[in-house]
Amino acid sequence: MAVVAATIVLFVAPPAWFPAPISALASRFDSQFTLTLWVVGFGFLLVQGLLIYVLLRYRRRSGRAASTFSGNNRLEVIWTCVIAVLFFGLAVMGMPVFTVPHIGPEARGAEIIEVDAHQFAWNFRYPGADGKFGKTDLKLISDAGGNPLGLDPSDPAGKDDIVVSTLRVPVGKDVVLTLKSRDVIHDFFVRELRIKQDAVPGMNIPYRFRAEKTGSFEIACAELCGLGHSQMRAVMLVMPGAEYEQWKNSAAKR
Repeated sequence: MAVVAATIVLFVAPPAWFPAPISALASRFDSQFTLTLWVVGFGFLLVQGLLIYVLLRYRRRSGRAASTFSGNNRLEVIWTCVIAVLFFGLAVMGMPVFTVPHIGPEARGAEIIEVDAHQFAWNFRYPGADGKFGKTDLKLISDAGGNPLGLDPSDPAGKDDIVVSTLRVPVGKDVVLTLKSRDVIHDFFVRELRIKQDAVPGMNIPYRFRAEKTGSFEIACAELCGLGHSQMRAVMLVMPGAEYEQWKNSAAKR
């Protein structure tokens, strides 16, 4: 009974499950999360109520054995169908929330940023004025030499690439992240965006979003990736458009 009472309190007066969202997609995620909690919570309370009823109604009493049951195929088919409809219904309703960031063409004028993960750091690469990323080569990677991505110095397209350890994005503009990993599986996690996406070696994984609020937000690795996993953190700065362009222009000249 204590568990049931605590569950009711959590639904009637829920705690702060997440920090405030900073994108429309994150708000939709919260709405879907809340709907799923209510549906599953109602089912939980209903099942617990039926269990208590059965225990009281058919318990063993003095001078009389506990009642016996026989199977009811019709009842079993009904509750199986109801559960299946609820389960697949919630899954279908949640598909737009979870698939939109990964499918479809990039919006025109979207900011394309490469996210490179390795034990135990994040690097972010922006194309320069030419709008093209330069070639990279694993053999050229040198963290100590200031080339964590292995940029090919012979490729002119990469001479104006910007490589930094802090992710900067413009507010109110579409952003496309391309997630990559050099070594093991990492996970790009920003709570306020509700982003939690794996970076897998050998794969380029897109993630699209539009931040609607400026500020500084933590980036964490949410996949256990080795002894330094807890230290694999970075910062995402959501900046006003003019300030972002000013930063990008100054960074490209260095």
